[in-house]
Amino acid sequence: MIDILVYLFENYLPEACPAPDALARKLSAAGFEEDEISEALDWLEGLDRRDSAVLRLRPQGSALRMFDEREASRLPLECRGFLMFLEQAGTLDPETRETVIERALALTDGEVSLSKLKVIVLTVMWRSQQEFDALVLEELLSEDEDGERLCH
Repeated sequence: MIDILVYLFENYLPEACPAPDALARKLSAAGFEEDEISEALDWLEGLDRRDSAVLRLRPQGSALRMFDEREASRLPLECRGFLMFLEQAGTLDPETRETVIERALALTDGEVSLSKLKVIVLTVMWRSQQEFDALVLEELLSEDEDGERLCH
């Protein structure tokens, strides 16, 4: 599913992304498996639903986001630190941070790796048409622990 999110980021502007039925056909034609396509479309639908029902949080100043046991078990320390870095850099506001966390926890596999979290951040920001700082974008597209770039 993560590969599909990267594919969407690389190939579509957020406002030009096809409707789900057309997108499913295009993804199938691009060689993605039906179960991956279904999972990705469900994930994106959850993101769209979340965006329409998001609770508006006020700026938190020096407040620190605490992670409950479930969140901490799925988001390793490096992911939590990366979220803090993005928030302190002004890339993520509290609402976007919470959306990223919720969408990361919506993944069906266990622990979320840093490379997957980066794709989730890219997708959330891409889908909501937020601006990317050049240095932060470079960090999001940087090599993962295996030396592979997230986007080609």
